[in-house]
Amino acid sequence: MLSVRNIVKQYASHRALDEVSLEVPEGKIFGLLGPNGAGKTSLIRIITQITGPDSGEVFFNGQRLNANHIAQIGYLPEERGLYKKMEIGEQVLYLAKLKGLSTPEATKRIKYWFEKLEMQDWWNKKVEDLSKGMQQKVQFVATVLHQPELIILDEPFSGFDPVNADIIKNEILELNKKGATFIFSTHRMESVEELCDHIALIHHSKKILDGSVGDIKSTYRSNTYWVEYEGQYNLNQADPIFAVLDTHQLGNTTRIKIQLRPGQTANQVLIALLPHVSIHRLDEVIPTMNDIFIDKVKNVN
Repeated sequence: MLSVRNIVKQYASHRALDEVSLEVPEGKIFGLLGPNGAGKTSLIRIITQITGPDSGEVFFNGQRLNANHIAQIGYLPEERGLYKKMEIGEQVLYLAKLKGLSTPEATKRIKYWFEKLEMQDWWNKKVEDLSKGMQQKVQFVATVLHQPELIILDEPFSGFDPVNADIIKNEILELNKKGATFIFSTHRMESVEELCDHIALIHHSKKILDGSVGDIKSTYRSNTYWVEYEGQYNLNQADPIFAVLDTHQLGNTTRIKIQLRPGQTANQVLIALLPHVSIHRLDEVIPTMNDIFIDKVKNVN
């Protein structure tokens, strides 16, 4: 759906984006990751046409990005942008009409979303009377109300308690099932694990990693396992098969963290241990996106 090609953005002496390219597949949830100051917000502002690149191109559904595409994009910025003295219903109606909806259609959709998110009695409230999380709910509704093809969410769970964060997460998944494509910028790696199909990691203005979440996690596998067993076994006997990285004794149960030697498999571990002990579990240690994020950023530094 979205193709970003060799984008460069310079602010005085600071290069915010340095030859950044990425592809956002249609119908997927794409995680845009990176530390503070990496260049994520600069890229989002270019995609939403708030600013333009110094060089490079952006294509939306095969067309060079232009003003007509704004109506097909929904953007929830990290900075809150609601008018504090304005009533909620009036404000969301105003924002919907800016996106091209008629008053009757906008009113119908607002009522639907307000009921869906249990906001029915908020219509005449003012923004300044709402908590940060409640304001975030209002902005989420305003972002998706015009049914955009591409929805860009910058730290969407900021200010939410766990219950409301889960509600919004489920709404994101539901909209995605209906065909909406998402760009999801966040520091919460657990949200990336739950939601994202693909990710790109930007650091020091450059893209340093991208791909599907499954492929990236597979690439970072290290043939490391946790094994729990009961019984006595001399671990030195298995040294040709695996190295012991850590060990814990839990009553009669031994828990060890192992790394396979080159060419060895988990089956070889079982063959070595089963004649001597009762194995309770064997689990591969799959790296989390948080582990991968930290590793890549440290290596670049």
